[in-house]
Amino acid sequence: MSQTVTALLRLRELIVSGALPPGERLSELSVVERLGVSRTPVRAALARLEEEGLLEPIPSGGFAVRAFGADEIRDALELRGTLEGLAARLAAERGVALPALNEMRRILDGIDALVDGRQISADDFSAYIALNEGFHARLVDCAGSAILARQIGRVMALPFASPSAFLEAQGTLPEARAILALAQEQHRIVLEAIENREGTRAEAVMREHARLARRNLQLALGNREALRRVRGGALIRHGLRA
Repeated sequence: MSQTVTALLRLRELIVSGALPPGERLSELSVVERLGVSRTPVRAALARLEEEGLLEPIPSGGFAVRAFGADEIRDALELRGTLEGLAARLAAERGVALPALNEMRRILDGIDALVDGRQISADDFSAYIALNEGFHARLVDCAGSAILARQIGRVMALPFASPSAFLEAQGTLPEARAILALAQEQHRIVLEAIENREGTRAEAVMREHARLARRNLQLALGNREALRRVRGGALIRHGLRA
């Protein structure tokens, strides 16, 4: 990997893991010393992380690690739902080739096997996350819009905005299986609507699907153990307060 990509990945991980807490000030020189790379890739990495929303510039120079309020996270999830809803509508209206539909069905069959009524283990959650992310990625591909894919990618870079952002936290909650089952039912409805060329229905259900992440956020905010499992949970402002 290039030094810029290396610096970006390492610095993002330090922030999201909580090793660099909210309010921590970062200068080019301090990051160069910490990561052991030159200033040019560090400068590019800092600019990219500011664009993603993880850093904010400070008047005296340099950057500070951002904290996020619950409202900001809800807005990010709402934005993702809006864009994924558009992707579902475009996929339905433009039509999707049979091999792509079959691939999405195979993913959903895999999820069915994980939420079939038995107790869901940690390994099941890991498998669910991978399949869930695969379904969402293929949905975007099926829209056939490069510009929409780029915008969804930008939103996904926001903390807590990905389809699986709060799934790890869900594993500690008694509501876990019921929420996963509802999410899977929505997956099936969206796929059926795309296959039947029902754009409005596909869009509406996909937007509603993103609202489940907002429910998971609220559950995590009210459960200390669940919040610890949220990747980047240390960046949530006011701890458990919504």
